[in-house]
Amino acid sequence: MTHTVGVLLAAGAGRRMGRPKALVSGDDGLPWVVSASRALAAGGCDEVVVVAGAQSRQVIELLSGEPVDVVVAEGWDTGMAASLRAGLEAAVSSRADAALIHLVDLPDVGPAVMNRLVAHSAPGVLARASYGEGPGHPVLLGRSHWAAVMAETAGDQGAKKYLDGHNVLLVDCIDLARGLDRDTPEVDQHAQHPR
Repeated sequence: MTHTVGVLLAAGAGRRMGRPKALVSGDDGLPWVVSASRALAAGGCDEVVVVAGAQSRQVIELLSGEPVDVVVAEGWDTGMAASLRAGLEAAVSSRADAALIHLVDLPDVGPAVMNRLVAHSAPGVLARASYGEGPGHPVLLGRSHWAAVMAETAGDQGAKKYLDGHNVLLVDCIDLARGLDRDTPEVDQHAQHPR
């Protein structure tokens, strides 16, 4: 039986959104940081780590009572790499075979997508969701890749460079979600495919 840790990257300031995306509420009235962390748990992750940065006190407060661990990424404002490293560093102390990396600004990506990725969990796996437009999020990183990903990641690229240099399983999730990230309040006009 494999063990998967969900890592939610929720540290950004959300400049184009006008506030941190972690604090934006969805149609269900829940802040994205709460609904996304619950989606990871409901989708089969055995534990969930939320990486906070901007407005971290508010994020921590919103997550009080939720079964998650919150870490604050040092240098979160330098780009996604700092958040990813913080999340994977927190995961190292777990007994997880793989980490499912998710972004807070994908509100239509729910537990069914997580579950489809978690089914591939293994120490050597590299997999990511696909929504018909190439690779998307979440991304499943087997434990044997964590050290190399942390060493290679820089700036706002996250694990992109590492993944581009390896054979990555694309898991088709087009029937479950659109996988569009939300960068601005004007959703339909500015939705983009995730990085």
